[in-house]
Amino acid sequence: MIGEYSLLEVAKKCKGYIIGDDVKIYRFSTDSRNMLPGDAFIALKGKNFDGNDLVLDAAKKGAVAAVVTEKIDTNLPMLQVDDGLEALAAVANITRERSSAKVIGITGSQGKTTVKEMIGSILSQAGETLITPKNQNNTIGVPLTLLSLTDQHEFAVIEMGADRHGEIRFSASTAKPNIALITNANDAHVEGFGSLAGIVEAKGEIIDATNLTGRLVLNYDDANVKTWVARAESRVIKKFSVHSSNADYFASDVCLGSEGTAEFTLNTPLGSQTIKLGLLGSHNVLNAVAASAAAMEAGANPSHVKTGLESVQPVTGRLSLTKGIKQCKLLDDTYNASPSSFRAAIDVFKFFPGEKVLVAGDMRELGIKSEEFHRQIGEYAANSGIERLYAIGDKSRHMVRAFGSGAKHFSSRTELIDECREIAASNLAFLIKGSRGSRMEAVMQKLRIAKED
Repeated sequence: MIGEYSLLEVAKKCKGYIIGDDVKIYRFSTDSRNMLPGDAFIALKGKNFDGNDLVLDAAKKGAVAAVVTEKIDTNLPMLQVDDGLEALAAVANITRERSSAKVIGITGSQGKTTVKEMIGSILSQAGETLITPKNQNNTIGVPLTLLSLTDQHEFAVIEMGADRHGEIRFSASTAKPNIALITNANDAHVEGFGSLAGIVEAKGEIIDATNLTGRLVLNYDDANVKTWVARAESRVIKKFSVHSSNADYFASDVCLGSEGTAEFTLNTPLGSQTIKLGLLGSHNVLNAVAASAAAMEAGANPSHVKTGLESVQPVTGRLSLTKGIKQCKLLDDTYNASPSSFRAAIDVFKFFPGEKVLVAGDMRELGIKSEEFHRQIGEYAANSGIERLYAIGDKSRHMVRAFGSGAKHFSSRTELIDECREIAASNLAFLIKGSRGSRMEAVMQKLRIAKED
């Protein structure tokens, strides 16, 4: 946070009213367990929790004030508001307005986290950079990230995810990005948006929150780019691509190594240079070009880009390669799953030497096309030369049927793990992938090298 705040300042921002004295505040918290003396507590409400019930606990921890949605019997100064989340966003927006940092907002169906890490790595070469931590990319996480801004930050890289319409608008309106990047739009998580068109519309919400003098970094290879361009109004548009040299930033001479690492030529308005990525998959070339475009539009130079990109390491659960029991190889892509990310992972995996086993969990939030998408992935895996498919989950049965000979469905995670441990060998590799609700990371944990191995 930057400087001191007061209940009155926040009240004016979110149209609340003060009960008790106005007080000075230097830090806000939404977690009563982590309160420090002098903090102000913001009571959030959700389906399974109500922060108003924790105000007295916060007071015992030394809170100087509380932001609440109902009056609490306490002498603690309070700001009563209609919505705790709106109040959190108001506080974050005050911090954003005090900051001189250039804010880069990122959204899209896939690649957000990887692109965020890439941009953060590049801009860290140029100046003090704040990036969204871990998975803090929702309507609570974005304001909390902004509250970490200090007057030392020159850049802030803010990832914005969404499960439904309006969430990106909320996050982006809080962050007010100088530069907005949309990685892509596809049928991932279509359930909350109704259709692909609904997803395209929702991702475009970040455009509306970007200053009219700001810049948009858009995927020239995405079929929906014209929709976003039309929404841009007077904002400057910069396009990135792995297919077209007509884009402002594009890749050429892409070469994949034996286990999927990529080397390519990055072409920018300031010249071209060779980039050697430590990440797996040709899809990460597009991510790298996107990150380079956003970072350079924010002020990074080609040297920053090269150093930043080549130092990025895989994020756990996102196509990270590790050693398994009995000297097998594990390709961990358990963070999440969608049809396009499944195909991207298979495209990396199919070049691995030795026998290849795809260990798959259900893809979720795919709506009425779920059966079709699971069947397509089973066919894609079989046509890619993968020898076996082991699957768990009701939807994955369609994947197994489409794969055909060599596929097996398991009724329990224990049976799946036992079978994988049984066949593990030095000439065998596993690709483990599924949506977060499928908990495929539990399979990974049992196949990693344990101390006794």
